[in-house]
This record gives sequence, structure tokens and C-alpha cells, in this order.
Amino acid sequence: MRIAVVGAGLSSAPHFQSLRDLSADLELACVVARSPKRLASISLPATTRRSTRLEDVLEDPTIQAAIVLTPPNTHLEIVQRLAQAGKHVLVEKPLEISLDKAQQMVDICEQSGVKLAVMFQHRMRDAAVALRQLVAGGTLGELVGASASIRWWRPQSYYDEPGRGTYARDGGGVLITQAIHTLDLLLCLTGMPDKVLALASTSAVHRMESEDTVTAALHFPNGALGSIDATTAAFPGFPERICLNFTGGTATLEAGELHAERVNGQKFHAGARQSTGSGANLMAFDHDAHRAVLSDFVAAIRSKGEPDTSGRSALRVQRLIAAMIESSNSGSQVTL
Repeated sequence: MRIAVVGAGLSSAPHFQSLRDLSADLELACVVARSPKRLASISLPATTRRSTRLEDVLEDPTIQAAIVLTPPNTHLEIVQRLAQAGKHVLVEKPLEISLDKAQQMVDICEQSGVKLAVMFQHRMRDAAVALRQLVAGGTLGELVGASASIRWWRPQSYYDEPGRGTYARDGGGVLITQAIHTLDLLLCLTGMPDKVLALASTSAVHRMESEDTVTAALHFPNGALGSIDATTAAFPGFPERICLNFTGGTATLEAGELHAERVNGQKFHAGARQSTGSGANLMAFDHDAHRAVLSDFVAAIRSKGEPDTSGRSALRVQRLIAAMIESSNSGSQVTL
């Protein structure tokens, strides 16, 4: 399968590494970027075309799919053009800067008959896969409580970069840029809450337009309660953590490692501790889960099935984030 990459900024490294790993099955046909200097600096196969024109992808009938790594506020336009040209799309999170634009993107791809997947690689970590199976199989019983803690660190220099943490380019701050991975995984495990009450603010640690600290309470349809603690103002940065309480046991997912125990004493362990990019080094993580998302995306194209990280499934977390911001702005509970 011939595939293109659109965008070659900071987030592109694990994608290029994944493509190299899968080079026996995938051919990197073209890389598109705005900067010729950036294009020249990337190590690519000799057969890969370097271009500053998206048209070189759109007009090539041999290219079946594209990975979009451009800033969030460009996703809708680029994905729409790719979809209308019949190209399947894997897009870096988030889908777009607003729920409305994200919904438009999903609808356009479905109407065009192309697959849309999102790089929510936390779903594909070994520990997360194991916990999803435990929950889906009912091994731990019914959910009674859930918490997600994303206490990361970003220095002010991170937000001094043009566009970082702005509503116009990123769509917000810690929720849509950092916490979105953990929140997406939380919803895969718990389902959607039906009520949200949240407070969001910009701490004294950062000068930025959007939020860097959020606290939220969740209510689920079955009566279970949940909490969210998200920030990029926690020096030096700590591993994200999901804790779930069930009628038949508990499960904790932290930094790529699962520990679960049933009330009868049966224990479960999966995964291994790993770096997650929670500190000043944004790219301090391996690319295994990125490769798994890409492999799943390609398999879905070939089987005409749905990717595990489909665009429609990714709408859930954007709905939750929008509800938290709405709750904070209004000072009241939001019903989903």
C-alpha cells in the first residue's frame, strides 16, 4: 500500500519510525510539508517524493491513504480534500479544534466512503488492551467509580511557540492537547458520562490563552461517579493514571502498566512501565503503540472494516472536553 504523510513537524518522528518498521508492507510515497528546509532535513527512502503541494498527493491515483500531522485547525480542510480524492486518512489528535468541525470531518469521510482513524495510541498499549478485555468481559463486575489523573509539566517556553495553547490553532489547552489521550482511553473503559461539572483555569505557572488546569466530576448512567484532574503545571511531570473501581475488584493503569485484582484474590498484570512524555521532553516515549494504530488502520482499509481508533469513536472525547469547558464557563452542570 502506498501512503503519504502531510506535515513533518515535531509530532512526525514516531510516525516516520512506524512507517520504517512497516516498510515491507507499506511504501512511503510522498511527504508534504510547507517548509522545503524541513523536507530536506528528514531522512526518507530514496523513492519517497518530497513536496510542498498537497495536490501531488491528491492527483496520484496510486496513493491510497495519508497520515495528516498538521496543526489541529487545518485538519478539516485537508481531510476533506483527501477524502474527496478517495484517500483514506489517519489524523493526529485531536480531530479538529471544535466538536462541530470534528463532526463535519467524520461525516465527510463517511459520505466519501473512506476510512478515518485518529492517532489515539494509548488504546493500543498492551496494558490498555488487556484492561479493555477485562472490562468488556465483565470480569471485574459493574463500574462504581473512576478517576483519571494527568499531572504533566510544560515549561513556559513550550507555550511561547506561536499558536501553542491558543483557541485558534489548538482549540484549547491541557484538555484537547495533553489529557485527550488519557480521557479517550477512560471513555473506552467506562463509556460516556451523562453529567459533567468542571472548573478550568490558567494557573500562575503559565502565560497562555487557554486552560492549563482542570478539575471535573462525572456522573455515569448507572450511578457510578468519576473525577478528572488534568494539568501541565505539575513540575517535573508525573505518569498519567486511570483508576477504576468495580463491584468485583479494582484496576489501575499507570504509565503503560496494568495492575488489577478481583475480590476473590485473582490478580492481573500486563504491560511494562514506560516514559509517556509527561515532562519537558515531549517525545520521551517509544513508538510501538503508534505502529499498532497504523497497522490497525491499514488492516481496516484492506478488510473494509472499521479502525479501532475510528473518527466516529474519537468524537466521544471531544464531546466530553467541550462539556467540561462549557461547564466551567457557565458555572453549572452540563448534561450529555
